[in-house]
Amino acid sequence: MSARADSLIEYPCDFPIKVMGKRVDSLAQTVISIVQKHAPDFEAGSLEMRSSSQGNYLSLTVTIRATSRVQLDALYTELSGHPMVAVVL
Repeated sequence: MSARADSLIEYPCDFPIKVMGKRVDSLAQTVISIVQKHAPDFEAGSLEMRSSSQGNYLSLTVTIRATSRVQLDALYTELSGHPMVAVVL
């Protein structure tokens, strides 16, 4: 079975990833650093941030140019495993 048959996504493509965590000063920079390890062409200026209604949590949306499922899996694994990150969608 080919890699293309394993995935419903056609690569390369723009792929948004939402990351949520407690609102701490270093969350955005930490997420940017992790994302740039897996997607070196990610522009930090394109990061979208939203605070929760109470201001305790921060939602970050990063859109990368995804090149493979392996790349996305590695990125999701590293983001999900970081102690500052609560949820990755």
